[in-house]
Amino acid sequence: MNNAKPHKPIVSDSLPQPVGPYSPGVSFKRLIFVSGQGATDPKTGELVGSDVATQTEQVFKNIATILEAGGSSLQHVLRCGVFLIDMRDFAAMNTVYEHMMEGNKAARTTVQVTALPINGLRVEIDAIAYRP
Repeated sequence: MNNAKPHKPIVSDSLPQPVGPYSPGVSFKRLIFVSGQGATDPKTGELVGSDVATQTEQVFKNIATILEAGGSSLQHVLRCGVFLIDMRDFAAMNTVYEHMMEGNKAARTTVQVTALPINGLRVEIDAIAYRP
């Protein structure tokens, strides 16, 4: 009996460490599912910045690192989910989002949430991409 799963976690020493029992990313065939990423520095585990623009940039750096470990990139993102503590941060987040995605207009949902798992975290983003 073959117990091999058709999906596998994306692992690398340079990836942000999850705050719970989950993988930063999982690949399934050519798809890559990136768990919600916060603005933590993978080297220190500390939150980067207190404003949404700085945090959004770090979030995308973390997503890009996971995608690269899985053989993909931000240019191959199909969908993002954006979670903001305050919808008034939308414009600042959106400016950084557009810059980091470099013209890739992936499908996206943006919602306001009442809390995120790290004190001071203003934005969390998850993604689905494909491996070219």
